Amino acid sequence: MSDEAQAGAAATGGSRDEASPAGPTPAGKAPVGPARGFDGFAPETLETAGRRFVVRRATESDVPALVELLRDDVLGTAREGGDGADDAAAYGRAFALIAADPNQLLVAVEEGASVVGTLQLSLIPSLSRRGTLRLQIEAVRIGAAAQGLGLGTAVFEWAHDCGRRFGAGLAQLTTDRSRTDAQRFYSRLGYEASHEGLKLPLK
Repeated sequence: MSDEAQAGAAATGGSRDEASPAGPTPAGKAPVGPARGFDGFAPETLETAGRRFVVRRATESDVPALVELLRDDVLGTAREGGDGADDAAAYGRAFALIAADPNQLLVAVEEGASVVGTLQLSLIPSLSRRGTLRLQIEAVRIGAAAQGLGLGTAVFEWAHDCGRRFGAGLAQLTTDRSRTDAQRFYSRLGYEASHEGLKLPLK
């Protein structure tokens, strides 16, 4: 499943496997002190429909599985590349840039030894809204093996909580206009279609 993470049973619980960053940051305020971006993030667990999932930072070895999740979607099939060396190199470069940026958190959602979901969180500093730190949520995918469990809802609730803990005061996302199911899902989560999003290819 792509952005259309289906709401099912609500998450029955979630916990951090390790301690979160020392000293809470008030929501909407930029972190102060030595912490930067998602520094200090530790794996966390989600439980829904009697199944346990681990939400962790993706590693380079996860990239093929994450790309397969991105491809397993009507729009993703057209957007993503194939299995050739050039495509693999492009994904490798992208992962390296994400991993080097403390304001980026590329997530792998794991059940047992299988990666069943992914999303990318970005912290965006801004002068607008009195300097509110924004949480951008993109590239959300829940694989077929984990659909219909309420995992999509659980992952978004986790993402919102994660953003708050790292100082974000506003969550935002984009979705293709053709994804009507996704739009209904986001509306149920409390998102408002308040802006028009535009894109322009640069090459």
